[in-house]
Amino acid sequence: MRILGIIILTFFVLSCKKSDPPKPPGSTQLSYPDKNSECTTGISISDTSSEVEFRWSTAENTDTYTLSVTNQNTGFTQTTNTSATKLKVPIDKGTPYTWFVVTKNNKVSETSTSDKWAFYNSGFVSAFVPFPAEILFPKIGDNAFIDLNNEVTLDWSGADLDNDIDGYDLYFSTSKPPTTLLVSTTPSVTEQKVTVEANTIYYWKVITKDKEGNTSDSGVFSFKAL
Repeated sequence: MRILGIIILTFFVLSCKKSDPPKPPGSTQLSYPDKNSECTTGISISDTSSEVEFRWSTAENTDTYTLSVTNQNTGFTQTTNTSATKLKVPIDKGTPYTWFVVTKNNKVSETSTSDKWAFYNSGFVSAFVPFPAEILFPKIGDNAFIDLNNEVTLDWSGADLDNDIDGYDLYFSTSKPPTTLLVSTTPSVTEQKVTVEANTIYYWKVITKDKEGNTSDSGVFSFKAL
């Protein structure tokens, strides 16, 4: 009788115990094509396009991966879902691209997003357009703390396969998109202090220029000054 009571008590304890809630997916690490590189491994499928295999790492608590590949010349994005950690995609030759991967868990609504990498797909190109500037800080949605001079430091980096970056145009304002050219810097200057007001949202972007007259746009980023 005593044993039966213990069994019944154990059953109720186990049945009342709440199961752990499902966890959101972790973010994946991109692997290939390499960041700020020329991809030369694509399999030619026509005079103008080749098939490139994109690869990334396994992410925790993830059911599916969504690969997004954007043609920087046209702005067209190819988006594909897969449960694997690699995917072959046909893309244009001699064209700059960016790509990233979003991880998803079917039991939760939250997702995670990888870093965004840029690369050139190999082709008949005599001069390369610079890669879009990588915004280091503040990124989209960041809070930026004001220093004693009521300033925030904007920080970015640039890359060009030709190594001929001529400078950067920094646009900064409280309007979206920012249309005010704040400063044009030399290739060696990739940060800029800006005067801000607390509890205000600011928008900024960087245009990278090379010596051939080519340009690329980082896209618009926003932050709140605190």
